[in-house]
Amino acid sequence: MDKINYKFALPVSIIKEDKSFIAYSSALDLSTVGDTFEEAQERFSEAVQVFFEEITEKGTLDDALAELGWRKHNKELIPPVVVSNKTQQFSISNLPVKYA
Repeated sequence: MDKINYKFALPVSIIKEDKSFIAYSSALDLSTVGDTFEEAQERFSEAVQVFFEEITEKGTLDDALAELGWRKHNKELIPPVVVSNKTQQFSISNLPVKYA
């Protein structure tokens, strides 16, 4: 069976939640968790590899990536571009007391 290699850059956010680190990329709608920043990064790399292996084996690579907003140019995979990543303030009012 022929093999193909792809290289691409992904925006990955790493969030600290209590004692865990969560790595997430909206480009793949994929996340993983680790006990350390480095472990979250490593596990995310592994998750990306597994994700691509699975969609390739299922024959859904093109459809899955297109659904996520990716483009394919020759042998290059191009993820959607993040144009902003910032903290935004919100104010929510008039919530019932049982949810506050």
